[in-house]
Amino acid sequence: VRSNHSNSYYYYYYYCVKHLRSAATTTHTTSIEMGGCASKDKKDSKVVENETAAGTGAGADADTANGGEGCVSNSMVFLSRNKSDTMVDAAVMEKMEAGFAKLAASDSKSLLKKYLTKEVFDALKNKKTSFGSTLLDCVQSGFENPDSGVGIYAPDAESYSLFADLFDPIIEDYHKGFKKTDKHPASDFGDVNAFGNVDPTGEFVVSTRVRCGRSMEGYPFNPCLTEAQYKEMEAKVSATLSGLEGELKGKFFPLTGMDKAVQQQLIDDHFLFKEGDRFLQAANACRYWPSGRGIYHNDNKTFLVWCNEEDHLRIISMQMGGDLGQVYRRLVTAVNDIEKRVPFSHHDRLGFLTFCPTNLGTTIRASVHIKVPKLAKDYAKLEATADKYNLQVRGTRGEHSEAEGGIYDISNKRRMGLTEFQAVKEMYDGISEIIKIEKSL
Repeated sequence: VRSNHSNSYYYYYYYCVKHLRSAATTTHTTSIEMGGCASKDKKDSKVVENETAAGTGAGADADTANGGEGCVSNSMVFLSRNKSDTMVDAAVMEKMEAGFAKLAASDSKSLLKKYLTKEVFDALKNKKTSFGSTLLDCVQSGFENPDSGVGIYAPDAESYSLFADLFDPIIEDYHKGFKKTDKHPASDFGDVNAFGNVDPTGEFVVSTRVRCGRSMEGYPFNPCLTEAQYKEMEAKVSATLSGLEGELKGKFFPLTGMDKAVQQQLIDDHFLFKEGDRFLQAANACRYWPSGRGIYHNDNKTFLVWCNEEDHLRIISMQMGGDLGQVYRRLVTAVNDIEKRVPFSHHDRLGFLTFCPTNLGTTIRASVHIKVPKLAKDYAKLEATADKYNLQVRGTRGEHSEAEGGIYDISNKRRMGLTEFQAVKEMYDGISEIIKIEKSL
């Protein structure tokens, strides 16, 4: 197994090899249901229980690297991949070539266009992960949406290593210099009492929010999940969260069967994710909607968990006003509690694994909704100040939205190469500076 796969791949390696060797004298095949990545036919794969299927040493590593045999953790089996399994379908190749030509001819400013050179494209276009994901699965959202800022997703954890020639430079660019030779530091939430209220008078900050994403160990990302896996994950998440107590105690609400009026109110209150995001749709991340999706929130609606929106889990702490310290402490308590109950996918070099490479590492996004009417008139200065502190300025409703009533969503941008505490501190320091400038104008 490749050394830079998700840890979940390691977890069952010994089990798989031992299990397959014990059946060395018997060869038998069984159909299993695999995920539905956009670029692959939904054909049953076969489990071959014999010594050859397992492979040994460097030979097995090389096979996996090229889309050969690989231990699939959620099924706890090795997949025997024949030639047709490892070849990219002609129709997929045609779509990939057309998409590349269209992007190359566009005026897109995306990181995908910047780094998907002809050389890189030709080197990767024939590759396939053990889940059947191709380069098209990674880049099709960026092909269909030239206005994307990034334009690439990882349909499974293996994609980060198999398509590293494209992912690595995009990761380095977005995360401000996290090179392919760098290693993300160990998780460290630091002193949870270090942060106070960034706006004690309540003059500028409307609300404060800190969230992180997590992927459940043993499952691929959205494009490769089956409907049965979605439902299985939802059941696990609901059962896990039902054990939370104190301030975190609340209730899980499945999207399936949810009253439309209740759903819209939750969206309007910025509690619930919305259906139909075109960037996720193009990435094939909204399959079987609304199966397996839901939201958990505590009684005060200051703690939320999204199930199977973009990532398997989005853990969110939020409240009105600028008390970042209180919001951060609540999030840290929740993450530590949930992590005791649910194993998360973690990569030795990339940190916590997520569907979008912008969220790798700490996965932390600390943000405020802030009113800065004077700076808004000098947007270049607002952007320059934000950039100095590695912050990102978005519209009121987040990515791909406009500012409403002069209210901006401003957050930390870097999530790799620094700890959770350091990521939140960048936001704390940057927002403090922006308020200082706004007061001086």
